[in-house]
This record gives sequence, structure tokens and C-alpha cells, in this order.
Amino acid sequence: MTRRTTALSAAVALAAALALTGCSSSDGKPDLKVSGAYMPQPVMDMAGGFLTIKNDSDTADRLTSVTSTLSDDVTIHESKNQKMQEVKSFDIPANGELKLERGGSHIMFMELKKTPKKGDTVSIELHFEKSDPIKVDVPVEAANHNPQQH
Repeated sequence: MTRRTTALSAAVALAAALALTGCSSSDGKPDLKVSGAYMPQPVMDMAGGFLTIKNDSDTADRLTSVTSTLSDDVTIHESKNQKMQEVKSFDIPANGELKLERGGSHIMFMELKKTPKKGDTVSIELHFEKSDPIKVDVPVEAANHNPQQH
């Protein structure tokens, strides 16, 4: 009787484990996609970058840094109470998105090595806590470009 109970318990545990693994992405990593990236043409030796990171998985992630050949000093910032402050990371919720946009959270490029003009693209690499880095070619738009305005 105990052998049958042990075998049944093992079968139930295995079935439960298989059912749970079916609920997440195949490798357990977040499924991130970047869209809407742009940089307004800089007017000084610094620039802002904006984009959306969509997470189509059940695993949350975190944007931890951004690198670029345009600047050796690229940071991520949030705006709170009309003040901009550097942060260490941004959460990307499971089945959610992180929006970096004017007036809110954004990428900051300081001490630009060159000044990109409208029509150029700037290469950046996004670094995450769990996901592999993502390279993005960011188009440079007019200084007053704001896709939120219709």
C-alpha cells in the first residue's frame, strides 16, 4: 500500500511541476521588445533618449544601464516633483511595459562626443538584470519632437 501511495504522490508532484512550467516562457527569461525609440536633436552637449520596453512574459525584469558610443556618461533618470534624478534601475513588470518619455523617466547622455543631427541614428545598448543586452538604433528627431502630442 505504501509503495502505491509513494508512486501516486510522485506522479501528482510531476504533473503539478509540468503544469507550472507550462505557464512561463520556455526558458524562464523575460521576452522584451523595444519600440518607439527616439532622441530629440541635442542643442547642447547633452541629450535625452526615449523608448518603450514591452515585456511579453510572466517574468519581470529590470533595466540596469544603457551604453552608447555617443557618450561615456549615459545614465537613466526619473522625474519626480519637477526634479530629475538619476536612478540605478527601472522595473519592467511581467506582461507590462516600461515607458521612457518626455517629462518622465528617460535616458540621459552627458558630454556628447559629437552632436547628432536630425536624420542620424545613435546606437545604444540596453542592459538588464535577467535578459541579454538589446542593441537599438535610435533615430534623431527634431529638437521639439514629441510623439505624445497629436
